[in-house]
Amino acid sequence: MFRATVLVAGRNDRLLVEQCRIHRPALAVIADESRYEAVKLALEPLGIEVAAGQDAVADAMERDDVDSVVTATVGYSGLAPTIRAIKAGKEIALANKETLVVAGELITRLLEKSTSRILPVDSEHSAIYQCLVGEDPQTVSKLIITASGGPFRKLPAERLQSVSVEDALRHPNWSMGAKITIDSATMMNKAFEIIEARWLFGIPGERIEAVVHPQSIIHSMVQFNDGAVKAQLGIPDMHLPIRYALGHASRYRTDEPPLTLDHYRTLTFEEPDLTRFPCLSFARRALAEGGTTACVINAANEIAVDAFLKGRIRFTDIYSVIDESLQRIDRIESPEYPDFVAVNTEARAVATEIIEKKQK
Repeated sequence: MFRATVLVAGRNDRLLVEQCRIHRPALAVIADESRYEAVKLALEPLGIEVAAGQDAVADAMERDDVDSVVTATVGYSGLAPTIRAIKAGKEIALANKETLVVAGELITRLLEKSTSRILPVDSEHSAIYQCLVGEDPQTVSKLIITASGGPFRKLPAERLQSVSVEDALRHPNWSMGAKITIDSATMMNKAFEIIEARWLFGIPGERIEAVVHPQSIIHSMVQFNDGAVKAQLGIPDMHLPIRYALGHASRYRTDEPPLTLDHYRTLTFEEPDLTRFPCLSFARRALAEGGTTACVINAANEIAVDAFLKGRIRFTDIYSVIDESLQRIDRIESPEYPDFVAVNTEARAVATEIIEKKQK
């Protein structure tokens, strides 16, 4: 059904080699150049070409033997490869929400000039995409993105400053990487998903909202101007949205157990608490201000989350690091790609400085 012609990894050279031995791609790329020799040595007997570095990752997007690209890197690193894939006219299964968070307007303009198409992999955006099939976009009145509420949904706000990294990594429903799990705990991931939805579906930000749905069975909903609401339901598992995106919106049969409603007789919904989760408010600020605001938010968040995971700041400091970074960095109103690169670098430096001062 699918053939992997290129496999890419960030730093995990062992897993890259393992996957290459199984799938036998034409090219393997390791973004961390210090691990190039290890990968090259391991794959040389298989005749697999090996490259390293961020430029090599972006270059791979333009290969003639690649027709679909899965952008699944974490954070800002997904932007450059996705831009190259769009310019090369590739189908894109987008699992990297930060690409549209950071540069949604730029990506939208590039797509207008390309034969490329983006199909979302995030379960929330895949759900919206599926709900919109066959519908007139002009009849959409609201997009409703669901959130589990994370591990601290019921924890009093005054106790958040003392939560541990281990507490924050205990997501109630989903198994994800550390960075994404912390974003879920702060609800920054919902802020990013609201921004991403604005660019994916062309719906103004004021008509996109988040609702806490602890069971994570309804992945998102679309409300139409006649009052109807369509929802996509499924178990909290990524296999379905990945298959749907890779299949270019086709439905492939699976032997995995389907959702059984008998197991989920009660589905509940709550308004998100902005006092407990102030990071959610960054979505409104980014959409209202535009320009490079979201780029600063994303960069400062990546630095702050990394510092929290390393025990250098408290959980509640994540919000203040981002907020202070926004105050210190001038916004560029109509940025092009070099502006995003420069602002991302500046925001990371500023956030790092803010964290160092907090430690003194």
